[in-house]
Amino acid sequence: MQTLKMVVTGPFAAGKTQFIQTISEIDVVATERKLSRDEERIKDQTTVAMDFGRITIDEDLVLYLFGTPGQRRFDFMWEILSEGMLGFVVVVDSVRPETFREARSILDTFRAYAPTPYVVAANKQDQEDAWSPDDLRIALRIASEIKVLPCVATDKESVKQVLLELLYAILEIMDEEEEEAE
Repeated sequence: MQTLKMVVTGPFAAGKTQFIQTISEIDVVATERKLSRDEERIKDQTTVAMDFGRITIDEDLVLYLFGTPGQRRFDFMWEILSEGMLGFVVVVDSVRPETFREARSILDTFRAYAPTPYVVAANKQDQEDAWSPDDLRIALRIASEIKVLPCVATDKESVKQVLLELLYAILEIMDEEEEEAE
């Protein structure tokens, strides 16, 4: 059996924990803590170490999902969680443009950890004021060959599509590496 490690990252309150909870076949191992009063206006808990979920694709392939904390004060966990990752998803809250700069910074940080495939999940596409994936691509300065995908983190099919796109990109690179080795 082959296992693939994927990291789910993004700014605070972008929907990373929900993304993993929606798709994981096991109860998500979460390290959440109550937030301070200032932070509570957005949500009441935050991930402080990681979230962990698992998806069995078939008898030969299992995906392990590691969700990162979104707050900079916990960024020491990012590099630890990125070790051994074969790809990552950057979850962006499409209705909170004030988080886009942070999303870009996180994307750049993870690209520096490892030259792996990644996709951008434009979360909350079910909300009226959500930026479109095309507009997010421009705002975040995402290259045209990188997928910026519409997403609703509470919708299993939506999350599945994002992960499948990342999986296809990972498998493509693995196939290329195999061909080069022959």
